[in-house]
Amino acid sequence: MHSNGPRLFVVATPLGNLGDIAPRAREVLASADLVLAEDTRRAGLLFQHLGLASPSFLSLHEHNETARIPEVLTHLEEGATIALVSDAGTPLIADPGYRLVRACREAGYQVSPVPGPSAVATALSASGLPPYPYVFLGFLPRSSGERRRTLEPYAGLKATLVFFERLSRLPATFEDVQAVLGEREACVARELTKLHEEFILFRLGDWSDPEGTLKGEATVLIGPPEVREASAKEVDGIIVEERALGGGTKEVARRVHARVEGWTVKEIYERIGRR
Repeated sequence: MHSNGPRLFVVATPLGNLGDIAPRAREVLASADLVLAEDTRRAGLLFQHLGLASPSFLSLHEHNETARIPEVLTHLEEGATIALVSDAGTPLIADPGYRLVRACREAGYQVSPVPGPSAVATALSASGLPPYPYVFLGFLPRSSGERRRTLEPYAGLKATLVFFERLSRLPATFEDVQAVLGEREACVARELTKLHEEFILFRLGDWSDPEGTLKGEATVLIGPPEVREASAKEVDGIIVEERALGGGTKEVARRVHARVEGWTVKEIYERIGRR
């Protein structure tokens, strides 16, 4: 299935269930002259499991992507068909590849997506939280301060937030999420498409994994602010809830504003100041 002329295919691969490989993805992988992969050993196992002959592999990850670009362009200049894959799911979605795709397009080579599994779309489709609008944040920073700074611009946004996180960091992450965004519905989606697939639905204040039994990475969804018409008494009650979560007056006012209709941030800020 070689294309007419050199081309870079961006190929989505299964998240865990090999039955999710698209027929076109299989064909492209089978015909590729070169496969770019984050982990070439993992890619080799995928080819083995799919019963495909192993092509030439070349590693491409966040630490060597820029250095690899001239080599990849040389292969394209020589007429190669190249496939880019990630460890699982759709490449570039929180994975390397953006710089390469941009460089290929700027050099005049065709870049073709081969769509398929995506952890973000999979989690949104079955979580029960509002699927749109949504904002994908990739992996959140490791430090608490950086996480909070990353989340702050989205405090008043009426959208579901989606990000990837290590399960061992969830308690600290949810503490930061609640402090910045306030109380919300949430979902932890883990082992997607696999035998032990699980969707854990909860409210941020209720999260607990006391035994630390959850391992690996998960797709996390934070529901939009729960907005409703509110009386002055209700606003005062929400102010009490949000102040208990900490933060400065402006931050608390933004979080309260995200939860109520009919009030401006300024009005809420002034009300907090009178308490």
